[in-house]
Amino acid sequence: MSNKVSSGFEILHELIKLTWVPEIIKSIALGNENYTTILKSIPYLSHTELNRKLKILLSKNVIIRQEEGSKIHYRLNSFGEDLVHIFNHLEELEEKYLGA
Repeated sequence: MSNKVSSGFEILHELIKLTWVPEIIKSIALGNENYTTILKSIPYLSHTELNRKLKILLSKNVIIRQEEGSKIHYRLNSFGEDLVHIFNHLEELEEKYLGA
């Protein structure tokens, strides 16, 4: 059991430690599904960094990229949705115990 917890934590830590990843995931969860709306929803995020992070999230199977005609949408898959729940819970813990 503890090995599963450690493995799960490693997966989570690998994504959380990357700058902008939690923000991008939460932005997509809030309905910002195209490149421009994701970029506009996160202050100070550059085009280059968004491109890098989207590629990482795609390679880790956190998000999916869908083409509808000439439009491209990014959506969370089930792993991404689970991560949003974890991020929300971490924010709740911070508010509850650190008073932030």
